[in-house]
Amino acid sequence: MRLPVFLRLSPKWAPYVFISPFLILFAVFGVFPLCFSLYLAFQSWEPTGGLKAMEFVGLANFAFALQDAWFWKALRNTLWLAVASGVPQHLVALPLAAFIHTAFKRLRDGVIAVYFLPYITSTVAIAIMFNALFSQDYGMVNAALAQLFGMSHVDWLHDVGRIKPAIAFIVFWRYVGFNTVLYLAAMQTIPGELYEAATLDGASRWRQFFHITLPSIKPMIFFGVTLSVIGGLQLFEEPFILTGGKGGPQQAAMTSAVYLFREAFDFNDFGGASAMSWLLFLVVALLTWITNLAFRTRKGLR
Repeated sequence: MRLPVFLRLSPKWAPYVFISPFLILFAVFGVFPLCFSLYLAFQSWEPTGGLKAMEFVGLANFAFALQDAWFWKALRNTLWLAVASGVPQHLVALPLAAFIHTAFKRLRDGVIAVYFLPYITSTVAIAIMFNALFSQDYGMVNAALAQLFGMSHVDWLHDVGRIKPAIAFIVFWRYVGFNTVLYLAAMQTIPGELYEAATLDGASRWRQFFHITLPSIKPMIFFGVTLSVIGGLQLFEEPFILTGGKGGPQQAAMTSAVYLFREAFDFNDFGGASAMSWLLFLVVALLTWITNLAFRTRKGLR
């Protein structure tokens, strides 16, 4: 049975038809929300009034965001959590990957799976688990501290000075395995002859690590650090779930992403939330550019 003429497709259009489902979904759920968010950043809008309730306000939303004390506090919290959780990830992942690379030959895949498991586990499940672990009265963390050091029970999730370290530890625990897998994959591409030559020259394991391993995986380190910068500045799930979406005591753990959510859905100010999201985008772009400069050499990444 032959198709009608109007349904016949020229072969040169076939690839575009095959990828059209992805393009349509990307346009609907990717491009349109992005463009609509940029449009909202210049509007005053409460969704309860419908699209007719939109009112053009120019740069007023951006001015409001820059003068909002909560916005700056949320940004400071975000930067603190990004540094406190991101830096230890790489300081631990690098030597851990080197240890797995040299110490585990046959069981390497199983060890990698164990470290990678927290990354693929549901964020909600992780947050609920650590909510129980950090419980003031029945948590295992307080029980261990009391037994080992005689400390009194600490209210980790309701104390202004302790909730951010608790969340930073959770983020570190979740992503250190991901970075370990990245660095391990990069180390497996280094030619073994380099290490054999260094061993013959009398170089110790530490000298081999600093003079062969680190320079060889520098592009992967740049990639991992960039992901940590972007992910740290977009941190949302862990603080949102652990604080009930309110940011914790005195908003001590309210990140920028959490505040954007509250601005839109708690305070019904979608225009202000959109403006803040684009300001956060500029911060992410700036810090990513600074990260690129920090890893750049005169001849580029080696």
